Amino acid sequence: MRAVLMAGGSGTRLRPLTCDSPKPMVSILNRPIAEHIIHLLRQNDITEIIATLHYLPDALRDYFQDGSEFGVKMIYAVEEDQPLGTAGCVKNIEELLRETFLVISGDSVTDFDLRQAIEFHRSRASKATIVLARVPNPLEFGVVITNEAGQIQRFLEKPSTSEVFSDTVNTGIYILEPEVLDYLPTEQSSDFSQDLFPMLLDKQVPIYGYVADGYWCDVGNLETYRAAQYDTLANHRPIAAGYTERSPGIWIGAETVIDPSAKIESPALIGSQCRIGPRVVIEGGTIIGDHVTIGADADLKRPIIWNGCIVGDEAHLRGCVVARGVQVDRRAHVLEGAVVGPLCSIGEEARISPYVRVWPNKNIEAGAILNSNLIWGYTAHRNLFGQRGVAGLANVEIIPEFAVKLGAAFGSTLKPGAQVTVSRDQRPVSRMVSRSIMSGLMSVGIHIQDLESTAIPVARSVVPVLDVAGGIHIRVDPRRSNRILIEFFDEKGINLSKTAEKKIEGAFFKEDFRRAAMAEIGNIVEVNQAIEIYSRGFAKEINAEAVEHSSTKVVIDYAYAVSGAVLPQLLAKFGCDAVVLNASLTQKAPTSQDRETLLNQLGHVVEALRANFGVQVAANGELLVLVDEAGDTIRGETLTALMVDVMLSAHPRSHVVVPVHASSAVETIAYRHDSHVIRTKDNPTALMEACYQHPNTILGGSGEMGFIFPQLHPGFDAMFCIAKLIEMLQLQERSLGEIRANCPRIAHRTYKVRCPWKVKGALMRHMVETHANDRIELIDGVKIFNAQHDSWVLILPDASEPLIHIYANSENRSWVDETLREYKAHVQNFVAQEAGRID
Repeated sequence: MRAVLMAGGSGTRLRPLTCDSPKPMVSILNRPIAEHIIHLLRQNDITEIIATLHYLPDALRDYFQDGSEFGVKMIYAVEEDQPLGTAGCVKNIEELLRETFLVISGDSVTDFDLRQAIEFHRSRASKATIVLARVPNPLEFGVVITNEAGQIQRFLEKPSTSEVFSDTVNTGIYILEPEVLDYLPTEQSSDFSQDLFPMLLDKQVPIYGYVADGYWCDVGNLETYRAAQYDTLANHRPIAAGYTERSPGIWIGAETVIDPSAKIESPALIGSQCRIGPRVVIEGGTIIGDHVTIGADADLKRPIIWNGCIVGDEAHLRGCVVARGVQVDRRAHVLEGAVVGPLCSIGEEARISPYVRVWPNKNIEAGAILNSNLIWGYTAHRNLFGQRGVAGLANVEIIPEFAVKLGAAFGSTLKPGAQVTVSRDQRPVSRMVSRSIMSGLMSVGIHIQDLESTAIPVARSVVPVLDVAGGIHIRVDPRRSNRILIEFFDEKGINLSKTAEKKIEGAFFKEDFRRAAMAEIGNIVEVNQAIEIYSRGFAKEINAEAVEHSSTKVVIDYAYAVSGAVLPQLLAKFGCDAVVLNASLTQKAPTSQDRETLLNQLGHVVEALRANFGVQVAANGELLVLVDEAGDTIRGETLTALMVDVMLSAHPRSHVVVPVHASSAVETIAYRHDSHVIRTKDNPTALMEACYQHPNTILGGSGEMGFIFPQLHPGFDAMFCIAKLIEMLQLQERSLGEIRANCPRIAHRTYKVRCPWKVKGALMRHMVETHANDRIELIDGVKIFNAQHDSWVLILPDASEPLIHIYANSENRSWVDETLREYKAHVQNFVAQEAGRID
């Protein structure tokens, strides 16, 4: 007799275990389900097997090949174009089925005596016999009722509670005569339960049901998948064969080494070539695959661990499923019902909460707490907040569910009934995220002042005026157009402190949200006077007469951003001669390459119109790039130096605030104007706070981050910067080209080196220990000064990525080039050595 093994299922309900493997290849007691079925068929003297395949067919074909290794002969039939259904795939191979044959599903575990079922089929001269089982809850199966002779009278596929008329269900095992396939259409999808068997019943073709004794479990979802493992292990089923029963209820594979201090309770299964460390506790119900390493003091309570996994010291695994090749680092926790897909990495002290599913190839950072499924994206971060706000891939990592939780987390750190502003850019994805955040805020009793789409300088400036507890701004990330950036402000409009961010993270990861009573749910009020509020402050800080009488002609490229709807209104009030480019609002955010193309066009327009300068506004009104009268771009350190010179020329003996890595040209310019430079950490919050804390500060920021004018508001503002430049050029009677030429000639270069997160701390310690204390500065990273001349090199860890930034600064270009090469090699060598030691 031949058997047809239906092995084409994708096993959607078993994901993430079936993301890269068909359902019949999912592991049960360290062997694929299909291998257990083939073992059962061979025990029942069925050795010719035709496997019908569709989803990832090569996985099963490569594993079993011709079947000789498993004592059978395997033939494969692949449904190339579309799945044909349970009956259609059998109809597709009817030329191979010339006598009585057996059909068996590739997603069930059983020890039925198939010979008795076949004998029953033949004794009844049946055309089709369905092997049945009695189950306590038949709702998920096809229910069948038979008469005393076993002939089927009625059946119903997956009935409702009121429709249940029997506890006898279809197991997906059929014994058929070839002629029943004549009732099926050719090359069309059809199903045994829904099409063939009802048709045979209608035509009064005798079909029978055989109620089998023994164990049967349909592995339909993750819950039944775990149950099948625990049942077969606990009841010593023959499918556990293949390992030696070293003691009652404990099976152990060949070449496995177990430390004598390890404690193992029965029943347990430990695969071949495993290493079980000292003081490991393995409770009954635990299943460990082949080639698995368990570190010292690990605590395993009924986990199902697939082949090739590494479990670190003191790790805790509780009733979870850990698929092949997963690495669980030291002291990590994977809790009850969690499922971790193949080839994931779970960092040290990370925690996977109960019933969370992690899709394959994901990286859970050290210390991260994962409370929801990780499907898209690559990484689950330990921290929500990066260098500025919360960032992630649009509609992949930053999705509505995430945003609702984030809003609830922020709101839970505020007093009930507090008010916050919410604003965004004009992109549809930002609207989606903002509305989700507002839902989360409302659910914890926070009221919302909705600014809708507006430039971020406007959003910051209205926060203190509206007397709210804080604000949120959502926009497409200025540096990566496929990502969303969510920034949080305090009551002054300054980005939240690290302490406040940690409170939000704690609430988010613990899901420690308060829930407002229905009468206390927050409401939304639309704010229509935001631009008016900003405009009043804008006009107060600008010398209107100087701008109105200015002969400066400026070309402004808004790069299709929302600032194009704000700034023209403001400049028009001062009678400014501005040529506007790309001011229309588009739904698609321009990429970095798009902006460079627009910047090149801007240079040509400035030259053609003989304008005094051009400017491209970016980052929703925060950043700008200048183009001088010759069409040359001014950005980065040159832009920083130029703006410092312009502002200190007008306001000598003032303070300027710049990040730690800014060029020393700033100090040279400040010295000319009897002014003082304050350096801060390399993050926006530090710059904003420093500007706020030093009342004599006239300018903050850099060309890379944007510029702060503290008298207006505490945030970066490209729009005000443009108006201020028009004013200053008029009053100082200078061109951008002249100011640029007057800036100090400082060589300033940077280089990035890859550095794992675990090595960053050791590298910084190494830098401190290998340089004299009087030569280093530790504002942010390690800045090392050259004793012979005013030069320095800065080793600065990246806040968001596994990178180290090396900055070299000097009047001597040769020194900069040589130092950069030296420290680049030094850092790379240290990283390689330290990473090798950790591994």
